[in-house]
Amino acid sequence: MFRDTSMDYLTLEEIQEIKNNNQKLTDEDFLAMDESEFRARVRERSHHSLEIQMYHAAYRNEKLKASQADYVKHLLELWRKRGLGTDLPEYKYASFLIESADKLSRGEAVDLSPYKPKTVTPQMEEDFFTIVKERRSVREFTDQEVPDELIDKVLEAGLWAAHGCNVQSIRYIVVREKNEPGLFRGSDVPGGPVHLIVLQDMRCYRANSFTPVRNQLLDAGAAGQNMVLAAHAVGLESVWLTFRNKEFSDRLRARFNLPDYMRLVTYVDVGYGDQTPYPPLRWDVKDTVLGRY
Repeated sequence: MFRDTSMDYLTLEEIQEIKNNNQKLTDEDFLAMDESEFRARVRERSHHSLEIQMYHAAYRNEKLKASQADYVKHLLELWRKRGLGTDLPEYKYASFLIESADKLSRGEAVDLSPYKPKTVTPQMEEDFFTIVKERRSVREFTDQEVPDELIDKVLEAGLWAAHGCNVQSIRYIVVREKNEPGLFRGSDVPGGPVHLIVLQDMRCYRANSFTPVRNQLLDAGAAGQNMVLAAHAVGLESVWLTFRNKEFSDRLRARFNLPDYMRLVTYVDVGYGDQTPYPPLRWDVKDTVLGRY
């Protein structure tokens, strides 16, 4: 019988213990913890204790209680005590949430219209599905140098993927094959000119220790999907790969001196494609929908 171990959840007792430990964190604990965990906790608390409530109230023109933003305000006080920059994304977003929550607590409306996405035109829709359907797993590449500007666009696309609880665990290592020949030996492809290793900083998940492994890997998978689509969108091709065995991943860990909290998840080879694979045809939607209710 198939057993889906990815669905293993914490017991109620384990969940309560985590909640109790989080509630016991002192200012000294926040000031002493490593920066990656602290910033992840600011993102997670901003999301769970303020963002959700603020958008709920703003949509319904409801008042928020005056103390709704107090915890996040205190986290930003600790942020400044740590000497972190106020131009960093977590600080700027939390500040926006606080400002909006304060308006709602005074009975004022919050205007979110400036942040409305661009209207998707028929041409934009067509272009999107062209990218989705014409992306291929390409395993043969030319020797043409891939500029850093295009690599960074691919990496940025991965960072904009959906990420559970906004803890933002995704990290990268960019490896050019010419600089590290043979490092990726054992792969099932000849080797693309650029290897984009996708890692997760597991310290970020201390901010939400309830997150099951399944959800953590979904975070990395969402990043990988954005990356292969972005590669095709900027004129490159790619192939999404995994580490075949422990020897392979251990070799990379040793080469880059990775700490134990950096999880190697997957990697994407990118470059200028030198082959056009036959479209791997997909099932019809009607054959995959198990029910509509």
